[in-house]
Amino acid sequence: MRLSDAKAIVTGAASGMGRHFVRRLAEAGAHVHAVDVDAAGLGTLHHELSAAGFGAHVSTATCDVSKEDEVVATVAGARDTMRGLNVLINSAGIFRDGLLVKRDKNTGAVQKMSLGTWQKVIDVDLTGPFLMTREFAAAIVESGDAESVVVNLSSVSRHGNIGQSNYSAAKAGLVADTKLWGLELARYGIRVGAIAPGFIRTPILEGMPPAALERMVSGVPLQRVGEPEEIWLGVKFIVECGYFTGRCLDIDGGVTI
Repeated sequence: MRLSDAKAIVTGAASGMGRHFVRRLAEAGAHVHAVDVDAAGLGTLHHELSAAGFGAHVSTATCDVSKEDEVVATVAGARDTMRGLNVLINSAGIFRDGLLVKRDKNTGAVQKMSLGTWQKVIDVDLTGPFLMTREFAAAIVESGDAESVVVNLSSVSRHGNIGQSNYSAAKAGLVADTKLWGLELARYGIRVGAIAPGFIRTPILEGMPPAALERMVSGVPLQRVGEPEEIWLGVKFIVECGYFTGRCLDIDGGVTI
């Protein structure tokens, strides 16, 4: 698929990698429906793209991807706004890190990860892509449109990262679903791919204490963090390569967790 032919929904579009994906798609001539819970962030995104001459290519919608009714309405709205759909990039994600159990150093009391902390990450990072992909695929099957593609953003943490029981489980599940959905949806001309980024320069990463960031980077064979543009190159490949489905690209600088 040519990027200029894309009619894409991008979740998590107000910041970080999702925001970068929206800009690059718009620059390539695609039509993009930018989705996020952060209405203010979407507003500044649209303002920036309008100032750069790409405003006509971008529409926005606030949506909590963990809420079924909001997802249903958002996908339908995107389809109406862009007069069709053929690309979905599931980029929305959150962290709520914490150990499964730990003993308090001062009191000796055992502290446990709460069910709420577990569930919130699962809801956004795994249920969200499930709902978005289900509604997107249903719209494609109903319309009988030509080739379409879903890109899921997983993480190197899918292998299991200490302090991330919830996040690791969600991102591992998303790769499993990528393979499964690739098999199930191929008959309808829908391809499904995933990308597992390593440590990428985003506002979250830039907010880390320098010493902690340095320790993290020391474990990366390439000795640096990745850039959003390098993840975009993976997204671009999956969208453009018509023979790619059911697989995950690791773009992580060679790091092992």
